[in-house]
Amino acid sequence: VQLQASGGGLVQAGGSLRLSCAFSGRTFGSYALGWSRQAPGKEREFVGVIKRGGGESTYYADSVKGRFTISRDNVRNMVYLQMDSLKPEDTAVYYCAADQVQHKIAVVSPEYWGQGTQVTVSS
Repeated sequence: VQLQASGGGLVQAGGSLRLSCAFSGRTFGSYALGWSRQAPGKEREFVGVIKRGGGESTYYADSVKGRFTISRDNVRNMVYLQMDSLKPEDTAVYYCAADQVQHKIAVVSPEYWGQGTQVTVSS
């Protein structure tokens, strides 16, 4: 599996940003997909996950619940992270992840990682 993330950048607090991640190499529908992030000097932390298959069931970290939304496009083999009401503490490198076991993404131990994309939120 190859994962290619894009869409990071600089945004003011309260603004929005959408990250994209392109999936290739295996059957897209067989994988749960998600996002984690890592701020400077901190450990990588779980952000959210969307289950595999055609469903839209999602699960989020408490810190982003109600502000971030994960979605997947099973035709284009893409996963997205819509980030609204951004805060300076959301500043981090964001990584997309894939695994056939959803829980492994939630515990930040997926089989596959994409390269990171930097998100910086200014106050």
